Amino acid sequence: MAGADYEPDVILMATGSEVSLMIEAHQALSAEGLKVRSVSMPCMELFKQQPLQYIQAILPDSCRARVSIEAATSDAWGCFIGIDGEHVGMITFGSSAPIKRLQKELGFTIDAVVTAAKRVIAKQPRSLESYADVMRGWKRRKTS
Repeated sequence: MAGADYEPDVILMATGSEVSLMIEAHQALSAEGLKVRSVSMPCMELFKQQPLQYIQAILPDSCRARVSIEAATSDAWGCFIGIDGEHVGMITFGSSAPIKRLQKELGFTIDAVVTAAKRVIAKQPRSLESYADVMRGWKRRKTS
């Protein structure tokens, strides 16, 4: 579905190299019959400076199921995903391996985005505690 004239079930957002992952997740969710809006946001600061009417047309308040996708920290995405959304990104840095292997190990995959989208659609976004559980599990793995 094109344009901003329909009510999405979920909104996916990404910047830069993460846009390809967003598009693949968009296709997977659409194949399941979900209405997905994907927003490529090359510059968050410029997006924030747009007229409120434009911002609300792209990110309508009525759709609180939102997923941001970025390898880096989730900090900048909070104002876009809100408390009902979720961020999919790397949980740690400094690992070395082929990129596809690292992405899979660190949960930066199509499946992770699709799963996050389904959680936020069901109004069950990952909690701060569950993010902490992921980090604790990663630390145990690194020290084992």
